[in-house]
Amino acid sequence: MNLTDDLQWRGLLADCTDLDALTKRLSEGPVALYCGFDPTGDSLHVGHLMGQLTLRRFQLAGHHPIALAGGATGMVGDPSGKSAERNLLTREQLAHNVACIKQQLARLLDFEAADNPAVLVDNADWTAPLSFLDFLRDIGKHFSVNQMLAKDSVKSRMEGDSGISYTEFSYQLLQAHDFYHLRKTQNCELQIGGSDQWGNITAGTDLIRKKLGVPAWGWTFPLITKADGTKFGKTEGGAVWLDPQKTSPYKFYQFFINTEDAKISEYLRKFTFLSREEIEALEAAHTANPGAREAHKALAREVTKLVHGEAALDAALKASAILFGAEIGDTSEETFRDVVGEVPTKDFARDGLEGSGALLIELLVHCGLCPSKGQARKDIDGGGIYVNNVKSPDNTRAITTADLLFGKYLLLRKGKRSYAVINVAD
Repeated sequence: MNLTDDLQWRGLLADCTDLDALTKRLSEGPVALYCGFDPTGDSLHVGHLMGQLTLRRFQLAGHHPIALAGGATGMVGDPSGKSAERNLLTREQLAHNVACIKQQLARLLDFEAADNPAVLVDNADWTAPLSFLDFLRDIGKHFSVNQMLAKDSVKSRMEGDSGISYTEFSYQLLQAHDFYHLRKTQNCELQIGGSDQWGNITAGTDLIRKKLGVPAWGWTFPLITKADGTKFGKTEGGAVWLDPQKTSPYKFYQFFINTEDAKISEYLRKFTFLSREEIEALEAAHTANPGAREAHKALAREVTKLVHGEAALDAALKASAILFGAEIGDTSEETFRDVVGEVPTKDFARDGLEGSGALLIELLVHCGLCPSKGQARKDIDGGGIYVNNVKSPDNTRAITTADLLFGKYLLLRKGKRSYAVINVAD
């Protein structure tokens, strides 16, 4: 199976300017291609993974990926997929955001490959030196306003109540200029992006044809959605970020392991580098026994390892196992804090655990696991109460500071799945 066939099998083709011609060109030798990422925040989120992973697929096939951080286009704001004008960022905010996302782009691409190392560029490097008059004369004259108005990203905004500013209207010219610049200076023949970028990408191929008279291609992949058609990558707590300080590897892992059954096959194909045979085996296993969640676990493992690395995956698996009754063992405090964030937590004064301590039955009532001391005794006598995931059968047991994990936490469990954490404040 060639690269374009594999990408189509994975559902990664929404449109292509000339699929047959591009497939032929790819078969003739390596091509340079790019995908852009605007630094509208200081972290990319899971919705941006498609661009990075698709660049990586091309790199693994021997091609030359270019990741573009939009230091210039980020100052303008892309109207694609937006119903209202973006807030403009300061130069200082943009510089900070570019520095942050460059680190994230470097995680999924190989910048040290012997034959085809990835390249990271910032479009501010070639856009900032241009004067407004030079840009209008050399680039703007090649664009018809009629054609620009016909682009979906512009048309939808023109039909809305808020309209579109000249600033965002000009965005497609800047992106087209990026493609032209990279075609001219780095022989970049292909731009990839989400399906909402189709108008911007074809503006670039048209500009290259007019100014350079050489071929260039555009390839878009479908935007990822949930089963109900809503935007992918959002939870009740907000976006799922690639920055581990914003979304911990544990929560990142949980996001993917909680994938809807209706989407598990699609996400395995699009988000992992598992082979067709491996994915089809997981799909068959899921059909035969969906309750085992084998496909979900494979998806969560693969994506977490890709984005955060093997060590972070191991920590996420340990945190997940704790909530299934596993011994806490050598779990780090950082990993345990992820667990704390997932279960009800109650504060308790440290002096209440000093000396003879506090009775376990009192703490079970305090944290809400048991409605009364009488019920707490019954639950302990019945063997259903665990302290730090170790069964505690003594209904007269007292808890002291010696029982605390990391000197501040107590994990209580009732039955198999009811957890609470006592957070001991100084």
